[in-house]
Amino acid sequence: MTSRTVIRRGLRLLTLALAIVVALAGLLAAALRLQFTGAPEDWAKSTGNDALWLGHMWVDGRRTEQDVERLAVRLRTTGIKDVYVHSGPFEWDGRLDPAKYPNAGNFVKWMRKHLPAIRISAWLGQSVDNGLDLDDPKSRENVLAGVAAIMKAGYDGIHYNFEPIGDGDTEFLDLLDRTRQHTRLLSTSTPQIEPYPLMRLAARVILTHDKYWSQSYFKQVVDRVDQVAIMTYDSFTPLESLYGGYVTRQAGLALDLVPDDKSLYIGAPAYHDHGIAWSDAAESVATAAEGARLALSDHGRRERFGLALYVDFAATEEDWREYMTRWR
Repeated sequence: MTSRTVIRRGLRLLTLALAIVVALAGLLAAALRLQFTGAPEDWAKSTGNDALWLGHMWVDGRRTEQDVERLAVRLRTTGIKDVYVHSGPFEWDGRLDPAKYPNAGNFVKWMRKHLPAIRISAWLGQSVDNGLDLDDPKSRENVLAGVAAIMKAGYDGIHYNFEPIGDGDTEFLDLLDRTRQHTRLLSTSTPQIEPYPLMRLAARVILTHDKYWSQSYFKQVVDRVDQVAIMTYDSFTPLESLYGGYVTRQAGLALDLVPDDKSLYIGAPAYHDHGIAWSDAAESVATAAEGARLALSDHGRRERFGLALYVDFAATEEDWREYMTRWR
């Protein structure tokens, strides 16, 4: 066999592989587009069980009671029932320095005064990719010590956001189990659920970590918390219609996996720096709301289901308008 023949065969195989990839991408796009069709039911909207991620400035001293009063004016007309205020992050050995949340006690007091019906959770986490090692028992002990300490500031609960957590990570499950001794309200952000078979493995090969969780592992996490917020953004979908279908798919899967007595939040991207130009154009609060409504319409009425807006300091007036008109 000549070298020219080898090259030709190699090119044919490469062409075939590319054709298969293009065909699969086309099938995926068609499936997502099909998800984002039809009209949602009129009743499929906020039931007053929504959430909002808040930035670190609320607990580090940059925000005052007057700022909380202005926040209260905004939130009183919404369906937001839970706020997750960034109060970390953990150090790489799992320690949580109290100097990171010096104003937490005041923030909680001001919230109780101006927004008494809203639950307040400490949003805590760290990168576990070349950072915090949750596989290390000592690191998990440090995390738990930090949780015990911060709860003394008066928070209602703990909201974890560790990224990335791989599918099947038993150490994370252990941490959730043991966090229960420190809080009655426990929630976590989660990666997206594997939309279709083999996508988790394909994404892992490309990204070198899990972008998706399997349904079985997602359910194991859900069993250990009171609330789960799926980060249904940074989807890499290039079109608004595909992002809408993606959210519909994620919400539909989650509605079947999260029991009615637990809160399910669908993350809505109230930020505009995805790092990929087409994602800024494709992803929006309005489209996330429409996708959530379509999934809810198909599933049936549910009380503890809502949007979680990410994040207050990046949200524009247009983001808030879309939330109020497309979801409320």
